[in-house]
Amino acid sequence: MNKRIYLDNAATTSIDNLVLKEIMPYLSDNYGNASSLHYYGTAVKEVIQSSRKKIANYINASPEELIFTGSGTEANNFALKGIAFANREKGNHIIVSSIEHDCVLNACYWLEKQGLYITFLPVDKFGVIDLDLLQRCINKKTILVSVMHANNEIGTIQPIKEIGKICKSKNVYFHTDACQTFGKIPIDVEAQNIDLLTINSHKIYGPKGVGSLYIRKGVKIDSLLHGGGQEFGLRSSTENTPAIVGFAKAAELCFENFDNETIRIEHLREKIVNYLSKKIEGIYFNGYPTQRLSNIINFCISGMEGEGIKLLLLLDENGIAVSTGSACSSNDKSSASHVLQSIGLNQFQSRGAVRLSLGRFNTEDDIDNFINKFEVSVMKLNTIFS
Repeated sequence: MNKRIYLDNAATTSIDNLVLKEIMPYLSDNYGNASSLHYYGTAVKEVIQSSRKKIANYINASPEELIFTGSGTEANNFALKGIAFANREKGNHIIVSSIEHDCVLNACYWLEKQGLYITFLPVDKFGVIDLDLLQRCINKKTILVSVMHANNEIGTIQPIKEIGKICKSKNVYFHTDACQTFGKIPIDVEAQNIDLLTINSHKIYGPKGVGSLYIRKGVKIDSLLHGGGQEFGLRSSTENTPAIVGFAKAAELCFENFDNETIRIEHLREKIVNYLSKKIEGIYFNGYPTQRLSNIINFCISGMEGEGIKLLLLLDENGIAVSTGSACSSNDKSSASHVLQSIGLNQFQSRGAVRLSLGRFNTEDDIDNFINKFEVSVMKLNTIFS
């Protein structure tokens, strides 16, 4: 088989070699526990603090407002559950969008069992929430609004600044899951009125097993993990130094070539979209046509929605890796995408969508190869070409 082509970067990315090089010393010689008072501990504590400062700077936060976690999922759970239990005297109502990542939705279902009331905001056909409806849903018992920055399946970007402004005016905390946007579009927690923000490493060519929760100074939140009091007493666990160092290096590489990489990825995306639009009869794209991430393409082929998994497997046989939705959601094989159903697709359509997500290591040749292999694969499904 020829070179395999990976077009599933929204699920995870490969570690950049420069990140791997940065990590290696902390897997061997610099192995100390950051809580230890001797040289081995203080040396790694210093590099953790340096990494924290670097990442915080990219979102216009103070270093002490950034808490390292084991993943984006942990950070999202920390935000929702920590706010819920710390602010019980104020209220018991949380608002989230209907297209949040499974970790947010499942945390909300769990919180409902603990006595919280959850409002799941609907979205329009492009996946955008209604700001007027959000304002109407906020009441005296509302303590938190959580709306993801951009959706992991369809790439739609939410009006985060406006949401944050509404929450600020209502004295309600605002959290956003920015795992898909950090390193791809600008984030400024001050300008966008964000109180809590989730980011992670493995979506930006860093290692798995590390994420972060930004918590604005003064936000009242309970710890999710209790123990030795690491991370300013908010997240106990011995710090994963190699992963934290890799996270910081990965972020640095993203922002070093931010504008040029955005333009390059947009060009590759448009090449695929133009091909699919012209050659595949009955194709339709899901998500916002302009207000979206440059690296995600989600589409269905009318009349062929039931063949989504088969198409994915045919492409995989030809060395092309794509997905039919969120990697995390795929653990439930019987479930249609809740995101696509929220934007108006039926269950049949929602099971048949294909998602392509481009990344740093995709080239023009990759896209040309994808186009050739896609045409062959679709022809096997008896799709009519124009």
